[in-house]
Amino acid sequence: MKRGFYTIMAAQFFSSLADNALFVAAVEMIKASGGAEWQRAALVPMFALFYVVLAPFVGAFADSRPKGQVMFLSNGIKVAGCLLMLFGSHPLLSYAIVGLGAAAYSPAKYGILTELLPASMLVKANGWIEGLTIGSIILGVLIGGQLVGPHIAGALLSLDLPLIETGIDTPPEAAISMIVFLYALAAWFNTRIPDTGVAMVPLRSQTEHSLSYNLLALIPDFWRCNKLLWTDKLGQISLATTTLFWGASGNLRYIVLAWSSVALGYTTTQASSLVGVVAIGTAAGAVIASMRMKLVDATRVMSLGIAMGLLILVMNFINNVWVAAPFFILLGGLGGFLVVPMNALLQHRGHNLMGAGRSIAVQNFNEQACILALGGLYALATGMGMSAFAAIVCFGLFVAGNMWLIQRWHARNCVQHSQEIERLMEIARQDPGH
Repeated sequence: MKRGFYTIMAAQFFSSLADNALFVAAVEMIKASGGAEWQRAALVPMFALFYVVLAPFVGAFADSRPKGQVMFLSNGIKVAGCLLMLFGSHPLLSYAIVGLGAAAYSPAKYGILTELLPASMLVKANGWIEGLTIGSIILGVLIGGQLVGPHIAGALLSLDLPLIETGIDTPPEAAISMIVFLYALAAWFNTRIPDTGVAMVPLRSQTEHSLSYNLLALIPDFWRCNKLLWTDKLGQISLATTTLFWGASGNLRYIVLAWSSVALGYTTTQASSLVGVVAIGTAAGAVIASMRMKLVDATRVMSLGIAMGLLILVMNFINNVWVAAPFFILLGGLGGFLVVPMNALLQHRGHNLMGAGRSIAVQNFNEQACILALGGLYALATGMGMSAFAAIVCFGLFVAGNMWLIQRWHARNCVQHSQEIERLMEIARQDPGH
């Protein structure tokens, strides 16, 4: 690997680490201020909001200037959201601004890989990035939980600066003040990312009269790419599966926190460790799938999605952490084993249909839209008084039911479009990258 690749990994690791630590701090800040349960649940969809709204534009923005510069600017937006939360802005608004930075960051961090590395190393590079991201989720949630805990937060609050009134008086505020330094470290690594020398694609072309015209012209192209994947007989199945998986797992992060509070009597600090356990299971399942599964067998794992949804229902019968920990490892493991081959199939079809960059933009849009929709429904349900236990039942049945429908959809495709499916499978068998 080139030296610049490790700099990109470091920048991504610390930025994602801060995102996940900030999520826990924001949950605790709303809780400590007496905010309603629905507000804590709404943090997840608020983070996803700008991924959906800006999906047609962020890819073009990332291509308009050096990727390291885009990552630095995006990280600066995250810092702004973090500081707003620290100094009085509502956590929901502040976390949405952090999500804006993350939405702009995503296409740059993946796009620079194709500029920096040869095609033969892209699969390995993506594996490193995804593995590091999972690691940052685990550590970020754990660090966030510890920072709002009584021991570290108490030590931070006991530090006084002579003649300076910082206004930092609560454990969540103390935690956020430390998280700013994680973003600052990520920003420093962003400045060390090398210029790849690839020609930039300006947002304003010489043949167009205005920047707004150019931006509006991106929308029909984005929807054309979206339609291509949803009408492809294998692309639609892999996209539907990964969209449902990430929509579910994105919201499961908060559901585990809420469940831990009522089922185990856990504080935010204690509950954050269980969220980390789910991520450990996901990482293990992903590693096993990468060693055992082939691209042409990807559609065979859909039954694991049904099992994952039904397994979520079992949470309501667990009241012991020694049962909960291995249970969450198993739950995460099923998810990791499901998503890796399906994600590979989606990338394969996207690359063949429209190119990697546009495929990532379409994938991000659909997955974040699902997170936004499910998170919004969960926040609405809790705002109307639904208990965490009832929400878990609805959530589990929704995942299992929709995975069953996707499985039936694929079975129907295999019957009604058997020749097309076989042709697409043959293309997958011949793909040297898989």
